[in-house]
Amino acid sequence: MSKKRLKGIVVSDKMDKTVVVKVETLKTHPLYRRKYKSHKKYKAHDEMNSCKTGEAVVIEETRPLSKDKRWRVVIFQNPKSETQK
Repeated sequence: MSKKRLKGIVVSDKMDKTVVVKVETLKTHPLYRRKYKSHKKYKAHDEMNSCKTGEAVVIEETRPLSKDKRWRVVIFQNPKSETQK
């Protein structure tokens, strides 16, 4: 079975080997059929403390690593460097 992957932005990197990632999703209201943005924050494991606040990351589902951590960082990139190219 494949693991879930989500794309998001790092909003906090103050913990050791842990980052908080904000993931936005587009949902549809069941009655009015209007689309709206919703977001959720996930704590993800960052083994080398390489992610910084504001970077775009991809997180992947994994086994429970602590009370709150069930995700790990797979890919990270700085969105500022992409706009400079």
